Amino acid sequence: MRVPVSWLAEVSDVDAAPDAEATARGVAAALVRVGLEEEGLHGGEVSGPVVVGRVLSAEPEPQKNGKTISWCQVDVGEDEPRGIVCGAGNFGAGDLVVVALPGSLLPGGFAIAARRTYGHVSDGMLCSAAELGLGEESAGIVVLGETLGVAAEAASPGDSALTLLGLDDRVVEVNVTPDRGYCLSVRGLGRELAHGRRADVATAFRDPLAGVETRSAAGERQVVLADGAPVHGAPGARRLTARTVRGVDAGAASPWWLRRRLVQAGMRPVSLAVDVTNYVMLLVGQPLHAYDAERLDGAITVRRARAGERLVTLDGVDRALDPEDLVIADGAGGARVVGLAGVMGGQATEVTASTRDVVLEAACFDPVSVARTARRHRLPSEASRRFERGVDDAMSAAASQLAVDLLVAHGGGTAEDGITDVGAPQPLAEVVLPLAEPTRLMGVDYPPARVAELLEQVGCEVADGPQGHLTVRPPSWRPDLLQAADLVEEVARLDGYDRIPSVLPRALPGTTGGAGLGGLSPRRRAVRSLARALAEAGLVEVRASVFTAPERADALGVPADDERRHALRVANPLRAEEPLLRTSLLATLVDVLRRGVGRGAEDVALVELAAVVLPGPEGARAPAPRPAVTSRPSAQEEQAVRDAVPHQPLHVAAVLTGARSPRGWEGTGRSADARDAVELALLVGEVLGVPLEAVADPDRAPFHPGRCVALRLAGGAPGGGVAGAASGPAPRAVGHAGELAPRVVAALDLPPRTVAMELDLEPLLAALPGPPQAEPISTFPVVKQDVALVVDAGVPASEVERALRRGAGPLLEDLRLVDVYTGEQAGEGRRSLAFSLRLRAPDRTLTGPEAAQAREAAVAAAGEATGAVLRGT
Repeated sequence: MRVPVSWLAEVSDVDAAPDAEATARGVAAALVRVGLEEEGLHGGEVSGPVVVGRVLSAEPEPQKNGKTISWCQVDVGEDEPRGIVCGAGNFGAGDLVVVALPGSLLPGGFAIAARRTYGHVSDGMLCSAAELGLGEESAGIVVLGETLGVAAEAASPGDSALTLLGLDDRVVEVNVTPDRGYCLSVRGLGRELAHGRRADVATAFRDPLAGVETRSAAGERQVVLADGAPVHGAPGARRLTARTVRGVDAGAASPWWLRRRLVQAGMRPVSLAVDVTNYVMLLVGQPLHAYDAERLDGAITVRRARAGERLVTLDGVDRALDPEDLVIADGAGGARVVGLAGVMGGQATEVTASTRDVVLEAACFDPVSVARTARRHRLPSEASRRFERGVDDAMSAAASQLAVDLLVAHGGGTAEDGITDVGAPQPLAEVVLPLAEPTRLMGVDYPPARVAELLEQVGCEVADGPQGHLTVRPPSWRPDLLQAADLVEEVARLDGYDRIPSVLPRALPGTTGGAGLGGLSPRRRAVRSLARALAEAGLVEVRASVFTAPERADALGVPADDERRHALRVANPLRAEEPLLRTSLLATLVDVLRRGVGRGAEDVALVELAAVVLPGPEGARAPAPRPAVTSRPSAQEEQAVRDAVPHQPLHVAAVLTGARSPRGWEGTGRSADARDAVELALLVGEVLGVPLEAVADPDRAPFHPGRCVALRLAGGAPGGGVAGAASGPAPRAVGHAGELAPRVVAALDLPPRTVAMELDLEPLLAALPGPPQAEPISTFPVVKQDVALVVDAGVPASEVERALRRGAGPLLEDLRLVDVYTGEQAGEGRRSLAFSLRLRAPDRTLTGPEAAQAREAAVAAAGEATGAVLRGT
């Protein structure tokens, strides 16, 4: 919300400062003090001697290039007139204009100086509205009394144009949270400014609606609220008023001060009727809509859209309506749709320059209906922003009266005596506030009298309730005050957040985990260690979007029966194209990679640690119950809610492309390949102390069938061997790593040969070992043994390695694959795998027979499991 300081000063006292910039900063600081977020200060782009000048003469001078300039003599309040060259032709002798003298600075950093041009020394510049930052379009220079509608008799040569046109005004922009919709108005921000200045609202704030006399007689326009079957639990419209003004000159220009304020607030002036409704909306927060009375057929009806109905909105788009859309209709029984309620009107009843009779509508629509309609049609508007957050239903008639008065004052015409007012303001429910609650929640001693005083400053009606309680009725403009905690927040906000002490939380007993990590659970320490280790490995941690499109599973090649296909659909997604919560980190992490590469990055390595959502097949979980809010849920209700929450395991994923080791004077470097992804996956297990083993997996989307491995828990045994027999069911894979399939790379527009890995961390975190125990280091010598085994080409080296470890037993300290050979000596369809074994005993020097026995046992186990034979036998 943008608000000029001068406008804000009309409704609330402002602490004056030496200059406009300091005053604006003081206003922003006061608003921040009560919880609003400052977005920035605007204005002040024009500085220096910008004055009013009277044109004494304007002699046209044709140029060789076909252009005609005017050599002007301009009185700027000095002893002698100034000579200025101007290319515009919309002025003449006697006109009052705006002159930027040398030393002035215009928007965009445009400095004005005397310079020679067209054979003259131009001693300044005659300014257009666009050059002064007063609008985007300009039909020539500013002529007071004509171009801007500023009364010429109110100025004389030499007067400051900065003050006359409000160019020295500053605009404060604040971010308004969804629960405080009343702040989307000068009225609401003026009240908050009084709070921020710690002033008495009764004296420091001047309500623009105070003293507005509304009509009591019935109006001529009939209104029907026909939404009798609410879609979202509330009627579509709680209240709607209609006023008619006849004989209006809709083509009349809006006054300069009104257009200027609209521009300062970030809105574009359109026409008198539209400008008036926008001005009143900005002033008090009540959206209004103007209809051409002659084009409006009979009664105004508020109802839901019917199947097959369409509407051409004011932006010229023909829209198909949804049965949930709340619409404005006219004609018999509301037969014709003329607008989307609270969002945008229709072209059929639009006010034009030829309009003479105007119907003004001021309503209070259901926030949920308006929000869903605006999102469904991708049609956000200033009106929908306010209706979505809740509009004060008590001010509809008064706001309508303000708009009527402005229309009559600046467009002529006569307002009807009566007003059609259907529906009534609904008082907000009382809230019972325990007097000790503010102190209990905030940690600050708030005396009961102080609590009541602050709530009355907000506008609440406060009365004594049951013993030790207050009964509080919120004001009509604060529908967000629903429970005691909301009132406590208001007490803390107005009394000052700076009074709340900063107290460090204490670590829970038994959870301290070392220097600087007090209170962290083993799980959290493990995740932090993992993130640090992956960063040290050269990866950049990112946060990708949690929302994805239904088509992404197809692009990744996910099979139809895969659990990753069962994604949870969000009821109100941020983007209609991405309504699903991701079931895989890679589904959205690739988007971050693609953006980085598109912006010029070549060597990219990204990692993300986050939860995914796995709801399972539709209907796998019972819907969540809705416990009553009047009492604490029972244990059964709490458990039912927990059971309805989908499974959300913590995953880690990485994607790499480009060089893994860059080219330099030492060599040509190396591109990232599938081995790097596997290495990162194994690093995860190493950091967590849960060993992983890699096994080939040719059927896992989105990976390349021949360059993908599955990762599973290895299970430890003394000496680094693998416990268990070779037979039995294989452990469940906890993740996969490898190169992405070419068709996936093409579908997602990724660089060729992109590699990735993704692991489910939950099984690893569940298997976290206890505190590490130091193992004694053997002082006896190591025995090195090498074996070369010939196996079928399709036998994975990892299976041979596991069999060797199992056969070597506890004497095996280390085992590595050192060579792979394919050729004539290995045989067709066969390959030779050479392994290096390190054997060592903890309590003695191994003898030759013992080492040979361990080597033979390892070879035998490999032969039994994989059919391996010693090379050369």
